[in-house]
Amino acid sequence: MNSVNSQSSAPRMMMYSQDGLGLGHMRRTTSIANQIVRTRSDAAILTMADSRLGQFFETSANHDYLKLPSIVKAGPGDWRAVSLPLPFEPVSAMRRELIRSAVLSYQPHVLLVDHMPHGAMGELIPTLAALRASGAPTRIVLGLRDILDAPEVVRRRWQVEGAYEAIERYYDSVLVYGKQDVFDLAEQYGFTQSVRERIHYTGYVCTPQTARYTARARAKYLSSSDTQTKLIVAMAGGGADAYPMMRALLDALPTISAREKVFLAIVAGPFMPAEQRRDLELRSRGLPARVSMSVSDTISYIEAADLTVAMAGYNTTMEILRSGKRAILIPRRGPSAEQRMRAQLFAERGWVEMIDPDDLDIANVAATVCAALERGPRMNAASRPDVDGISSSADLLLDMMQAASTSAMPLETLELGAQLRALPLAA
Repeated sequence: MNSVNSQSSAPRMMMYSQDGLGLGHMRRTTSIANQIVRTRSDAAILTMADSRLGQFFETSANHDYLKLPSIVKAGPGDWRAVSLPLPFEPVSAMRRELIRSAVLSYQPHVLLVDHMPHGAMGELIPTLAALRASGAPTRIVLGLRDILDAPEVVRRRWQVEGAYEAIERYYDSVLVYGKQDVFDLAEQYGFTQSVRERIHYTGYVCTPQTARYTARARAKYLSSSDTQTKLIVAMAGGGADAYPMMRALLDALPTISAREKVFLAIVAGPFMPAEQRRDLELRSRGLPARVSMSVSDTISYIEAADLTVAMAGYNTTMEILRSGKRAILIPRRGPSAEQRMRAQLFAERGWVEMIDPDDLDIANVAATVCAALERGPRMNAASRPDVDGISSSADLLLDMMQAASTSAMPLETLELGAQLRALPLAA
């Protein structure tokens, strides 16, 4: 089997992103990849992912995707194929083989694993074990968002799934895309002292792009001569579970309109079920509102808005914070506590406002929206957090790639191929 020449001076990184349903992980990893290439133009990045929307994101010339068969978690320890009409086990075996072959052929200086230390159903463990046993200079790095779930949930799940053991045994570094003084991930999730010494809190990661089409985004809903109407933009990333929030806004819109002249632009998201999107469209008739499935430049829509109402997913929240625009977060009700925890922590610091998902009655939603509109479209700049974690993340990863590329043990002198070929695919 031919492989990449590890004596090449170009830094190589491979990224693993398990995101079969949603946009969050792919958006964050793609942003980091693009920043690396902006910093080091000859860097080569290959992302292994199962998102059906991998090419939905704008990528650099040196960044490519290896599409894995899509799977989705249906429950604790229960996964299923998304598209292929096959039992899970043969699909899982196929994924393990693709991952094994990709690592063998590409020979990355850094393997960045997003969110799941052991991979879906432990699919990464055989490859990680072979890399470690071979003595390959590849730096194995885990990337984690600021908050994963309630501490007791993460501790229980990771103990059962073997995630703690995987981090302890295989990982050189852990990047936490957050701030330790807001949420101390290592403390909350019970990491050992050994792992804590490998952790880098990078700050919040947000795509460093500017709003290119603000005027166009606003003109999509309001005439240029209309200086009285206030634009409310509602968005929720992929939108798979955004229906309750958006329905609550539409239900409250007549009450809001009685107090303020507004227009509500709803961006439902590409993963909102079609019947739910149609219901929102029906409810919007006769109201100052419009429902779209998606937009190409969310930053411009946030910048165009007098108020953004969003769920509390990582990427959308960071884009809002970076803009400095006023926002209300309505976190998902569950099953994960991640969004509720993030919204509460950020609201306590005055970075956003929050409506509890269990309190979406018309009066509360209308009152909160009107109060936010009265306070003006921009937050106090002094209260905004640093969202330049993308630069520190890219710099750390480039340093690791440089260290691996100058290792005294060239990768082609190792017996990596034999060890990887010997992996039991059903392990």
